[in-house]
Amino acid sequence: MTSESLASKLLATEPLHGTELIDCAKANGITGIEAAAQNCGYGEDLTAFETQLIKACAEIGIKIQAFSDLVAMQQEGKWRM
Repeated sequence: MTSESLASKLLATEPLHGTELIDCAKANGITGIEAAAQNCGYGEDLTAFETQLIKACAEIGIKIQAFSDLVAMQQEGKWRM
């Protein structure tokens, strides 16, 4: 399954949290933060999306400071889907 087809299957109607948020954000990483926030249930609230994503990553021992860090980790092969 490609990242794009996976992303299209992950459209949350309510804000996701925890590992569900991380999985959704990773699947939507290539679409950009606006689309990822929308698809993860945060609408246009990019601040809440990033805040919850940082928190969710910290809960599993991964330190990021922004959505772009998650995308970079995937591109560098440090975090696989």
